[in-house]
Amino acid sequence: MSTKFVQCDRATLYLLPPSVQDWLPGGHLARFVVEVVERLDLRSLKSSYTGCGSKPYNPEMLLALLFYGYATGVFSSRKLERGTYDSVAFRYIAANSHPDHDTIATFRRRFLPQLGNLFAQILLIAQQMEVLQLGSISLDGSKIKANASRHKALSYEHACKLEARIKAEVAELLAKAEAADRADIPDNMSIPEELERREKRLAAIAIVSTHLTRQPNDKQELKPTLENLAALPKKPGKVTELLADSGYFSEANVTACGGKEVTPTLPWAGSGTTSRCGIGSVSRRPCRRMRIP
Repeated sequence: MSTKFVQCDRATLYLLPPSVQDWLPGGHLARFVVEVVERLDLRSLKSSYTGCGSKPYNPEMLLALLFYGYATGVFSSRKLERGTYDSVAFRYIAANSHPDHDTIATFRRRFLPQLGNLFAQILLIAQQMEVLQLGSISLDGSKIKANASRHKALSYEHACKLEARIKAEVAELLAKAEAADRADIPDNMSIPEELERREKRLAAIAIVSTHLTRQPNDKQELKPTLENLAALPKKPGKVTELLADSGYFSEANVTACGGKEVTPTLPWAGSGTTSRCGIGSVSRRPCRRMRIP
């Protein structure tokens, strides 16, 4: 009986647009961060925008994006930008928008004094809801419950000490973020713009040379392949090594590779061994590395 697998279908379109609310489980930390930020007083941030030029990103979203990133160990604005593409949690927070790293870094630097106080407010709420661990600030979304609004009472003295400690750790978080942005190291995960379209990506993968033949034996196909490779544009780089199965092995083919300055890896037919051949004389043994005489 053949095994039936769960269907993996990436091509069929949705009949209705998917909702970001379906992306994360109900108790996820990203939901907690968004819900808390929505209840903060952000008038000092929003009033500083003049309304001129293109529409800015909502400070609520950028604040939640920064806080969630820092709370989970992501400090670089470049990595936060990348997260809005390849992390479900970051995509949820950004509502499927993608602020670039310059926008994220500029927002942090512009509102640095306010962000320190706002982060402290979020962390104080998190501590009272038992989702905060101090030391190296860490939030645990698994502890968020439906009745989390019933905060535990804190003594005034304890609250002051806690606030001071939280503010010190917030300052450390913001300093790490600034250091990460000053380093400005690309995340090396982007692809060239000309390959972003699916059709171009597929066309660019692996195949550099093809040809049709009527030859019944693979041994006659290596030389035409070498000629095709030699005619390729210089941009991809020069072919220096060639890997083929035992059907291509012959003294003439090894010699032909030497003429094109290509090192072949051709196992001797029947040896059951694959090894790398240098260019030079060929013996009736599995390939060994040999120098050009």
